[in-house]
Amino acid sequence: MRALLPQLLRRDRQSDRVVPRSGHTAWLTSFTAGAMTFLAVFALALSMAAGRMADRWSDALARTATVRISAPADQIEMQTRAVLDVLATTPGVESARALSDEEQRKLLEPWFGPDLPVDSLPLPRLVELTEDSTGYDADGLRQRLLAEAPGAVLDDHTRWRRPLAVAAGRLRLLGLVSILLIGGTMAGMITLAAHAALAANAQVIRVLRLVGARDSYIARAFVRRFTLRALAGSAAGALLGMIGVAILPSADTAGGFLTGLGFSGWGWLLPAVLPLLAAAVAFAATRFAAFSRLKELT
Repeated sequence: MRALLPQLLRRDRQSDRVVPRSGHTAWLTSFTAGAMTFLAVFALALSMAAGRMADRWSDALARTATVRISAPADQIEMQTRAVLDVLATTPGVESARALSDEEQRKLLEPWFGPDLPVDSLPLPRLVELTEDSTGYDADGLRQRLLAEAPGAVLDDHTRWRRPLAVAAGRLRLLGLVSILLIGGTMAGMITLAAHAALAANAQVIRVLRLVGARDSYIARAFVRRFTLRALAGSAAGALLGMIGVAILPSADTAGGFLTGLGFSGWGWLLPAVLPLLAAAVAFAATRFAAFSRLKELT
């Protein structure tokens, strides 16, 4: 590959005449590379943003738990004090506090709006606890809460964290599969374009053979031209994709799925790798198409 790279970059006017500079094969190669790279940028952005969101939510729930107290109105305060007393004497619990009505209203605001009458609704009381680095015995705490406050239920967020971790992994896999499918589609389209160019120049190729041109020389002309076309088209597609991602809405405090879609930090360097991958795909596809077509012309 290192030996072929200088050959691709070095211009040969004689061999360039074999490949048409314009026509449907020229714009088809550039357009296909640009469109596929544009889609690949968004596939990367989607998978990375979804993974970041899942990781952020998982980290936020990692050391917290919630005790939900469902009891008659005349017992809710008594059971809340009992829960706080139990948590204060539980090893591994760093802090615990009961959420105020205003805090519960903010939790329910995304679903029910800002005018939810929390005071008049029989909502359960929520107690938030934070564990220390050693952690606590969840089963033992549940038994103590059952004895001291029958209406208290411990939620350690395990059922939330596990699906988030699974979703993050699957979304990253989906992004990788999408990029592979995009690369395969691009390879197929460039192969068809190279076959069309070779067929259109069959008479020129026969003349070149008559004057002593080797198949490797003829193939290199097609490989060079199509690889550079794919590289240029892919670079334009990557640039447009990055601009499109940059103008999308930024992340909001609610952590919406379609907000914050994009790259962060070193992730902005990933789209710059896509044109190189597109050039490598075009190189392999054109080389295969050229040699297979040249064998048919013998």
